[in-house]
Amino acid sequence: VTDGDIRRAILSDTDLDEMIEKIMNVNYVSLPIDSPEHLIRSSLSDDIKLIPLVDENGYIADVASAKSFRNIPISKPVLSGRESEYVHECLTSNWVSSQGPFVQRFEKLFEDHHPFRHAITTSNGTTALHLALVALGVGPGDEVIVPDLTFAATINSVINTGPTPVMCEVDIDSWCIDFVEAEKLINDKTKAIMPVHLYGQVANMDALESLLSRHDLLLIEDCAEALGSSWHGKPAGTFGDAATFSFFGNKIITTGEGGMVLFKDPNVAEHAKVLRDHGMNKNIKYWHEFVGVNYRLTNIQAAIGVAQMEQFNNIISKKRIIADAYKQDLQLISAIDCLPGDVDGSWNTFWLYTIRLKSSYSPQEVISDLLKLGIGARPIFYPLHLMPPYEKYKTSDSLEISKKISRTGISLPSSVDLDHGTVKFISKKLRGLLEK
Repeated sequence: VTDGDIRRAILSDTDLDEMIEKIMNVNYVSLPIDSPEHLIRSSLSDDIKLIPLVDENGYIADVASAKSFRNIPISKPVLSGRESEYVHECLTSNWVSSQGPFVQRFEKLFEDHHPFRHAITTSNGTTALHLALVALGVGPGDEVIVPDLTFAATINSVINTGPTPVMCEVDIDSWCIDFVEAEKLINDKTKAIMPVHLYGQVANMDALESLLSRHDLLLIEDCAEALGSSWHGKPAGTFGDAATFSFFGNKIITTGEGGMVLFKDPNVAEHAKVLRDHGMNKNIKYWHEFVGVNYRLTNIQAAIGVAQMEQFNNIISKKRIIADAYKQDLQLISAIDCLPGDVDGSWNTFWLYTIRLKSSYSPQEVISDLLKLGIGARPIFYPLHLMPPYEKYKTSDSLEISKKISRTGISLPSSVDLDHGTVKFISKKLRGLLEK
């Protein structure tokens, strides 16, 4: 029964002693609390704006709507700036595709936060990785070292470009690539190394620079989860030959879908622009100099990106406040190891606040129980070497740390608009589940 049912009954002079089932909508749609998001999305409509999510006993555990499929989702975009205004400007000016002023404004704002780098927008974070590899001349016959614990886009971009990916163990403290192990994998075919700054934690860039001083390798930083993070005050994405970012809906900032590549060399950046735009000569229309791709971002998406970048400092500040609140509430729970924060020079923007449970607890069981309380949570990525498409690229048996972190990890709600009271509620419920 909804408040709307009750209001309508009162306005129609229904006797207050009337039984509730006489006024409620008995033909409502409900779904199980663990329903996948695609099922919830397809069940919502103009007529069905709210869907009760019920537990195994039929009791309401949560309510889904078009704005949020969970009461406390794992992450959602916050579009509270000038996004609507800028998108409206695109629509009224008819600049809706990849040609338009917001694309250049977005790139310029990104360069302002990443000094001495040249920014190029792309259609998403995965195409950003592929474009970086191609523009830098990495291809068949080469090898690229990637961490074993990361989202699959990292290794997919390598495979789809042509070189052979080489999976490397991660560090137990930072969860990022272990550069001592990486150096053992370098041979005369190794062309590049691609560290991933996982969950906002920057890899040990001092160790990386020491490694690069001994080997002539390209460095491509995967910063999809680390916009705003830094190493000894230097922004993530400004260490290597190229760096890539993602603006998917759950990232630090969003354009819905979208990506960015930063290049160190302006000549490589210019070459990447040509490749991104079908390989077409910038001065001679329809004259193609290279086999290119169409990885362009639209002006509408860039308009959202500009509005998001205008709130950049506030967004980063709020992510840090959320992380501090979680740490304060969770660090005393003996069953939990918190995501490493500002260690060894890394300044973390905590894309998703992620914890590890001691081995006696089941992350999947805890995630399921949190979901029944209306709290979205999700597991850590699977190690790449365990999944069918990548098994053949496994070159080492010493990937136990990746498996250990993956088996025990949980990411907690981390939306920018999460308030302190909600963090305390989540922490309290998590503590109660672990104690039970």
